[in-house]
This record gives sequence, C-alpha cells and structure tokens, in this order.
Amino acid sequence: MPLTFSPLAIPEVILVRPHTIGDNRGWFRESYKEKEYSAAGIASHFVQDNTSHSSGGVLRGLHFQRSPFAQGKLVSVVFGEVFDVAVDIRAGSPTYGTWVGEFLSAGNGHQLWIPEGFAHGFCVTSESATLSYKVTAGYSGPSDGGIRWNDPAIGVAWPVTDPTLSEKDTMQPFLADAEHGFVY
Repeated sequence: MPLTFSPLAIPEVILVRPHTIGDNRGWFRESYKEKEYSAAGIASHFVQDNTSHSSGGVLRGLHFQRSPFAQGKLVSVVFGEVFDVAVDIRAGSPTYGTWVGEFLSAGNGHQLWIPEGFAHGFCVTSESATLSYKVTAGYSGPSDGGIRWNDPAIGVAWPVTDPTLSEKDTMQPFLADAEHGFVY
C-alpha cells in the first residue's frame, strides 16, 4: 500500500499510513519524507525528536504547550501498541472539546499528526510501548499545560479501566478551567 494521509473526524488531525515493504527477513518503512508530508499539510519544520517508553496500562496526558512554544506532533510507535488521542482545545472551533483516537503500533506503522491547538494523550494497550515523536517546538516548562484525562465534558473512551497515572496527570484541570490561549 502506498503512503496515505487520511484526515480524521477532526480534519486537522491526520492519520498517516506509511508504505511498508516486507518479506521473510522483516520489513522496511520510510517514517518521514518532508516533501510528501508537507504536501499533505503536515509541518515540514521539526525541531526536536522525543522518545517515550511506558509499561502496559500507563496513560499519559492530556498535554499541550502554550504559545510561543505550542507544538505540532507527529507520533509513531516503534515498539508495542497505544491508543493515541487528540483533543481540540481551540476556542471557537466547531470541534472544540471533541476528541479523535487511533491505535498506533509498531506492527501497523501508523502515525498521527496532531497540530498546535490540540491536547495529546495516549494509553499503552500492550505489555509496554515505545513512542517516537517529532515536534515543531522545543519543550518549555512555563508553557506546559494539560487537561484532566477523564474530563466528562470531553468523554474520551479510553480502552483501559484503571490506568497508571502520574501525580501531575491526576491533578490537571478540566477543559472548562484550563488556560491554553488557543483560538480557532
């Protein structure tokens, strides 16, 4: 199957299905090609690559960074499987407060493009998982923000019932109380 870009129910969030070539030895996949990703509306200027490893049942999120360090993220999984989520937090957007989610795994090779103005989170659905993601701005502590992972106004249907959370994630504000500054 050739490289495909599929906008989700929130059209700015894009599911990427990279082309994979495999045989009895294994497989090969191009994980990023600037010209093609840029033509599909995915940022062509990434400034940092991050890697995250988590145990099964861990839920991280929902996180974002405020301007001037707001981040677009191109997320992929290099080991295991996660349920990856983007929440529209752009005030005035017709999809404000709604979410989309996709299963990303090392096996399917799918990626999720999450632009600025979205909160991001994931939960690990395999024994463990390693994520790799490219970001359009570097991390800035004062710009760090988040929303409660189980905000009933958003209603993310997480596929885990009793996730392992950081103390920080248990104390995040609900969307109605979060200061983010994003406008549609």
